Parts: sequence; structure tokens; C-alpha cells
Amino acid sequence: MSISGMMRTSASGMAAQSARLGTVSDNIANASTHGYKRAFTEFSTIVLESGRGSYVPGSVDTTVRYGISQQGGFDYTTSKTDLAVSGNGFLLVGDGSNAAYLTRAGSFVKDDQGYLVNAAGFKLLGYPIVNGSAPAASNSTAGLQEVNIATMSLEATPSTLGTHHANVPIDATAVAAGNRPSDNIATSAYSSKASVTAIDNVGRTVTLDIYYTKTGANTWDVSVFNAADAASSTAPFPYSSAALSTTTLTFDSSTGQLASVAPANPAGLVLAIPVPNGQTLTLDISKSSELADDFQVLMPTVNGNEPSSVTGVEFNKDGTLYAVYGNGARVGIYQIPLATVPSPDNLTPQAGNVYTVSADSGNLQIGFPGTSMFGELRSSQLEKSTVDTATELTTMIESQFAFTANSKVFQTGGELMEVLVNLKR
Repeated sequence: MSISGMMRTSASGMAAQSARLGTVSDNIANASTHGYKRAFTEFSTIVLESGRGSYVPGSVDTTVRYGISQQGGFDYTTSKTDLAVSGNGFLLVGDGSNAAYLTRAGSFVKDDQGYLVNAAGFKLLGYPIVNGSAPAASNSTAGLQEVNIATMSLEATPSTLGTHHANVPIDATAVAAGNRPSDNIATSAYSSKASVTAIDNVGRTVTLDIYYTKTGANTWDVSVFNAADAASSTAPFPYSSAALSTTTLTFDSSTGQLASVAPANPAGLVLAIPVPNGQTLTLDISKSSELADDFQVLMPTVNGNEPSSVTGVEFNKDGTLYAVYGNGARVGIYQIPLATVPSPDNLTPQAGNVYTVSADSGNLQIGFPGTSMFGELRSSQLEKSTVDTATELTTMIESQFAFTANSKVFQTGGELMEVLVNLKR
């Protein structure tokens, strides 16, 4: 056996155990770092060619790996801007440049400029929601913006959609033509009345009076007026302006369910009402009925909100970031994507508990939480470090003994080398 080979091999063993102790020390230091993924060292042999009568010792090679795909536990917090990912995927963050990084460290707080920044100073990235959607490229970070919640201000959202399912009494008395709400005269009569409140373009409330009038067997007229145009609160007719919308409802005589709306609307059984100084309000009435019961309105809802300041933000599990206004309205302003790669464990770690794509990890894939291959976004939670301190301490003791053993081999080789040198004297 070559004495120099023995010393070279033992030195290789000490270097390998030193590398292993390095990952152990990093793991223990980051045992409480949210989103941290455990590093570990793997060994492989290097074998040198030997003759039949002698043995040439080789050495040991080390490879540092990261358990990036390993799921950590969760800590629950009181901050709605704390984010964790349950399942596959990483949050996308930026450092102010055009680069995007992957991370599971989701402890975000609002900085002095309104950006959501985590403990390492990286800003959360998301897609701004425009006209109700946030288009995203599945293989590119194009379109991502740093999420800023300071630019949200007083906002009014005009009403555009609602529901107004009513039951009209089948035994009601029909009102003669020429004396109905659609005629808008002082003697106009009707069968039933309901009112809804809508929001115009500048946030003012507009009360809409909806009159249901039986005109014949299984047919009803519906007329909608602006309540502000009523002659008085007790005797509203005649209104100073014509009806905003007039519609005829036809019910199926065998089931009492709504059969059609005239004029026909290709979008379905709906009422289209132009709100004064507002948008067209589309009321879904598809579940209206004509049954032997009193008049009643089921599920009356109208969207839109009056001007109000933002009181907070909250995340939905699909990644939508909502601005919560003082009047209770919630408006989606960003959608937070998740990103992944075919081999997450081969991502390249960077300072700040973030990762970048490498040649071994595969190309970036982007999508929204809860879809396809991506996990769920959790608000008010943080992912724990995947480090188990007891395991790391055990590994440290093993490496300490292995290092000591290799040092003894090296020391023995040095002593034998000294003997050889002294033989010449």
C-alpha cells in the first residue's frame, strides 16, 4: 500500500466530512428560518486502478444536495399577508431588477412605498387584474409586476350584475291594458312591487322600482322606473320619466316556471336595465316562478359599491389578492402565480432563501394556485423549515467520529513516512 496514497485518501475523507459538517451547520443555523429547505451531503467513491499484487487507495467525492421539493409544516400567524404554499410550486419574488426568483419564504409586510416585501427584502410578484382577468404566460415571467397595495384609493364600482328571482301569485287579478305601469299614468295599477338599489358611475345609489303586473294567463309585464322620478312616495305614478325597461314574462302553465322573456335576450332569462348615469344592470331572473303563493323575491343581489377607502387586503386560495374597502366590498387587484420546474431539487440556491433556474432543474413553468400541477396558496400561514435538529445533531456526531478516524489514518501515515525518512540516516 502506498503511504502517500493512504495520506491522500485520509485527507480526502477529512475534506468530505468537513463538507458534511458545513451543511449540518447551515441546517442548524436555519432551523427556524421559514421556507428553508434542508441541505445534505452525499458521498461517492473514486477508485484508482490497482495491480494484482498491490492496492492503490482512491478517495471520496462529495455532492451537496438540497431537499427543495420537501414539504414543511405550517406556522399560523395573524397577518393576512403571510403566505405559504401547500403542495407543489414556489412564490415568485423580485429584487428590483428584471430578475425573478423562486421562494417558499412568504413572510411579507408592506414597506414604506406599499410593496409587499419578505424578510430577505424580496418583493412579491403578481399579475395585475384588468377587466376581471389576469393573463399569464405559462413559460415566461413577462407581465409580472411588483405587488403594491399603496396605490389603492377611494373607489366606486358601478352596478352591472345582479339576481332577482321572484314568485308572482298565479291567482292574481289581471290588469286591463291602458292602465298598467308601462302606460305611466296617474291611475296605473299593478299586481306587486319590489325595489333594488344600484350604484351609478360616480358611486351614487339609485333606487329602482320594479313593478310586476299580470296581463293574462301565465303572462306578466315587468316595468322598471327610477324611484327618484316618482310623483310621491305614496302615489308614485306618473313618473316624470318613462320606464327604464319594460319586459314581458311568460310562465309554463304546467310547472309555473319561467318559460321566456320578451324581448328575447340571447344571454338567457335576464332583465337589462340602463341605470341612470351608470351601466346596464343585468338581472338574472331565471329562477322566477308563478305559483299559488304570495309575491316574494328570492336572492335579491346587485353588485357595485359606493366610494370607500381601503381598510385591508386579503388573499384567496386561488391566488387572488383582494382590496377590502370600508363598506365591505372586495375588489380583486392582483393574482399571485406559482412557479415550478421539472426537477425542483436541482434549483440553484441564492442568498435570501431564494432559488434560480439551472440547467439541471429544467425550464420554468408558471400557473395559478389550485390548478393543474400547482398546490394551494395559504394566507396567514408560513411554511416551517424542513430541518430536524435531532437528525442534524446525530449527523454531526457521526461526521465528527469519521473525521477523527480519518485524521488518525493521516497521522499514522505521517509517522510511517517519518520512519522511512529515518531509514536513510
